[in-house]
Amino acid sequence: MARILVLGGTSWLGGTVAAEAARRGHDVVCLARGEAGPAPQGTTLVQADRDRPDAYAALANADFDLVVDVARQPGHVRGALAALSDRAAAWVFVSSCSVYARQDEPGADERAQLLPAAPRDLVTTEQYGAGKVACEQAVTTARGAQALIARSGLIVGGGDPSERFGYWPSRFALAAADGGPVVVPARVDRPVQWVDVVDLGAWLLTAGLVGVTGVVNAMGPVGSLGEVLGQAALTAQFGGETIAVDDAHLVAFGLEEFMGPRSLPLWLHDKGWSAFLDRDSTTARELGLRQRPLADTMADALATEQRLGLGRRRERAGLDRDIELDLVAHLRTDDRAGRPGG
Repeated sequence: MARILVLGGTSWLGGTVAAEAARRGHDVVCLARGEAGPAPQGTTLVQADRDRPDAYAALANADFDLVVDVARQPGHVRGALAALSDRAAAWVFVSSCSVYARQDEPGADERAQLLPAAPRDLVTTEQYGAGKVACEQAVTTARGAQALIARSGLIVGGGDPSERFGYWPSRFALAAADGGPVVVPARVDRPVQWVDVVDLGAWLLTAGLVGVTGVVNAMGPVGSLGEVLGQAALTAQFGGETIAVDDAHLVAFGLEEFMGPRSLPLWLHDKGWSAFLDRDSTTARELGLRQRPLADTMADALATEQRLGLGRRRERAGLDRDIELDLVAHLRTDDRAGRPGG
């Protein structure tokens, strides 16, 4: 039995790591504010605010076999390392593929150029990538090569707070119920790369405990948008009409790419982001990261969406149903509309 500390163990990925560690019989401590929900069953919650200098006071006499940190604020990462690194046998930091300076290089690996590091302890959402670079540098400064830096990509599956992946089975399920069509991008050959939160959480735990170190693109193999949409429709038992719309019409209608309100999730037409979901993940697979069948991941995503409500307003990712149907009506009165297909 190992003693494991998860910093942020009540959040989505952190909670998955903590729950898996408890399931395996380890002694698990979760340090978090506790605002994201309860700590997983079988773990111990230490409530603390990482903005405070005494955040780790309750752990002053504790040693750990493994620390897993999912933070995005450089100050939080530096504080944790200063307080705990000397008492942690292994350290895993979850970074992001957003650290890369370019997102238009298909198949680029871990050696690709990074963004300049954010200079401050606290960063905004817009500085997310630069903030993660600063976090990585803090880990390397404190631990040298004795840490695993896992650069995750699109994390999906049950409980996904971003709602990007889940939008598609949710929308197909809603359309199956109301009989209406579903708007999809015309270009479905574009790459989509994902990793299931269950697979990533289990791998982070195993890799950390066996002493894997270095920088790894912690992502699955590259698929396509068509593959995702096809499985989403199948999972939702959708047999209705899809309306494939080209990039120009989606842009003209004011839709956002990838995520956010009034967006078409996973759709990327900006050439500067053409390889955002297309990175080399060979090292991760060689180190044991496995990917569940897409059907299982999609089923978990749909179950989460059903709990939240299929017809709810889409505030994080996707189109509200009335906006989508308005787009359909607009397209059907325009001779330049995307070609229907079902």
